[in-house]
Amino acid sequence: MKIGIVGCAGRMGRMLVKAVDETPGAELAGGSEMAGSEFVGQDPAVLAGLPASGLSITDDAAALFAASDAVVDFTAPAATVAHAKLAAEHNTALIPGTTGLDASQQAEIEQAAAHVAIVQAANYSVGVNVLQVLTEQAAQMMGDDFDIEVLEMHHRHKVDAPSGTALALGQSAALGRGVDLEKVSQRVRDGFTGERTKGDIGFATLRGGMVVGDHTVMFASDDERIELTHKASDRGLFAKGAIRAALWTEGKAPGLYSMRDVLGLG
Repeated sequence: MKIGIVGCAGRMGRMLVKAVDETPGAELAGGSEMAGSEFVGQDPAVLAGLPASGLSITDDAAALFAASDAVVDFTAPAATVAHAKLAAEHNTALIPGTTGLDASQQAEIEQAAAHVAIVQAANYSVGVNVLQVLTEQAAQMMGDDFDIEVLEMHHRHKVDAPSGTALALGQSAALGRGVDLEKVSQRVRDGFTGERTKGDIGFATLRGGMVVGDHTVMFASDDERIELTHKASDRGLFAKGAIRAALWTEGKAPGLYSMRDVLGLG
């Protein structure tokens, strides 16, 4: 399966190129960068520390989509929306790992999914997706006597907060309780806030150092506390999961899928 990587010269892009090389059944179709990038024309495999592939990084994303069976995109919201349109146009599966999309941008992704298979996930780690399932189950089993808090920590360079994974975990908790996350989400506490509102799902964000990604969902009652935690030690695990998702799209009908579908988690 020919897999293209947009933003292939970035830190995550290079890991994705390497993951393609290490995955049986996957072949690098090429990579793209923005026009004017110093990396245009260079070999994406060499940038990733691999032997030369004979491919050249292009600034023509449309050409990359035309040459690929699937494209993986860990870029930025506006770019991901543009890439979703290219995916639909060229019948190329899309694996968007971009977080921080607003409602209108998400709607564009869903529109493209009417024409092509898209696997969208806040986190492509197998462990995190298992954590989402466990969070939903735990929230369903425990009543609102248990307060739910989602704590996340990432490296100092991360630009969005809470992380997409933290929000996905909050969504899992809300699904378990049968509530709308937007109506019970508490993301900011500062100053004299008053008592915690019963039924809220709270979020706490930490940033510092080069932490790859730590997430904990805490269920706290008057008498006990349950904590479900996932800690990532290597960003390469996200790349491996994304390539696994790309291979999974082969032969799939158009639609918006998740890593739960890829992993058979229901």
